[in-house]
Amino acid sequence: MSLPLEGLSAIVTGAGRGLGRAEALELARLGAAVVVNDYGRPGRDGSGEASAGPAEEVAAQIRAAGGTALAHAGDVSDFRVARELVEAAIDAYGKLDVVVNNAGILRDRMVFSMTEEEWDSVIRVHLKGHFNTTRFAAAHWRARSKAAGGPVYGRIVNTSSEAFLAGSAGQPNYAAAKGGIVGLTTSTALALAKYGVTANVICPRARTRMTEDVFAGLGRPEEGLDPLAPEHVAPLVGYLASPAAGRINGQLLVVHGGMVAVVERPRVRAKFDSKQEAFSYEELDAVLGAHYAEQADGETFAAVEVLGLRRGQE
Repeated sequence: MSLPLEGLSAIVTGAGRGLGRAEALELARLGAAVVVNDYGRPGRDGSGEASAGPAEEVAAQIRAAGGTALAHAGDVSDFRVARELVEAAIDAYGKLDVVVNNAGILRDRMVFSMTEEEWDSVIRVHLKGHFNTTRFAAAHWRARSKAAGGPVYGRIVNTSSEAFLAGSAGQPNYAAAKGGIVGLTTSTALALAKYGVTANVICPRARTRMTEDVFAGLGRPEEGLDPLAPEHVAPLVGYLASPAAGRINGQLLVVHGGMVAVVERPRVRAKFDSKQEAFSYEELDAVLGAHYAEQADGETFAAVEVLGLRRGQE
C-alpha cells in the first residue's frame, strides 16, 4: 500500500525545532522526501551563531526511520538563500512538490517602544521569508506547467497566527507579519490555481520556543493528550500537502490537539447608507456612534473567543 506523499518532495523551513521539526517528520512518515531547512540560531529572537546542527539532526532522524531527507542550513529571509534552497530540492529529487513555510523569530515590544530594527527583522524573517520560498517554488511550478501543457502538482502550507486575528499588545511586528502572510497566501492561491497548485495557511497553537510565554500557565498534563504538543499540528500539514486536499485552496485553518477550525473570510457586519449624497461628520456620528454604543464590551473579539482563545494569547 502506497503512502499519501510517496513520490513527492517537500521543503520545510524552520524545521530544526518545534513545529517545523514535527511537520518535517510527519511529511517523511507519509512518504515525502524532505529538505529540512533551519538557520540554526539558538535564540528565539534570531540571536546567536548560525548552525547546521538542528537541520542535520532532524534529517538524520528521518533517514534513521527509513525516510529520505537532506539538511539545508540557511536564512530564508535572504532572497538568494531561498533560491538556493528551492534549487537544492530540485537538484536532489528532480522536482519540488510541497513547500511548508514555518521559519520565524520574535522581537516583542510595545508599539511605542519598538525600534526600527525590531520591526524590520520580524517582518523580514516571517513575511519576506514566506515570500522568498514561495516566489521560487511558484516559478518552478509555472515552468513545469508550461512544459507539460497543463496543471502540475504543487502545495504550499504557510504559517500564520491568531495574533493577527485578535491582536497582541506587545507584538505589533509579529501580528502585522502574520496578517501579511494570510494576504500572501490568498493572493498566491488565486495566482497559482491554474497551474494545479494550492496554497493554504494555518494558525497553529503549540508549545514551542516561540510560545513559551504565551502558554506559560498551561503546563503539560501529567497523563493523556497534551493538546499543545507540536505533533498534533503536523497531521493537518501532512493532509494539506497531500493529493486528497486538492480542492482546498486559499483557506485559513486554526489547529491544535483534537481541533481544526475553518475560519471564514471577513463579512460585513453592518451597513449604513447616507440620507444625503455623502456622509457628513454629524450623520456618521449619529449612525456609527449608536451602532457601537449598542455593542457589548469585547464583542470585537467574539470570533476568536469562540475558538477558545483568551485575549492576549497567540
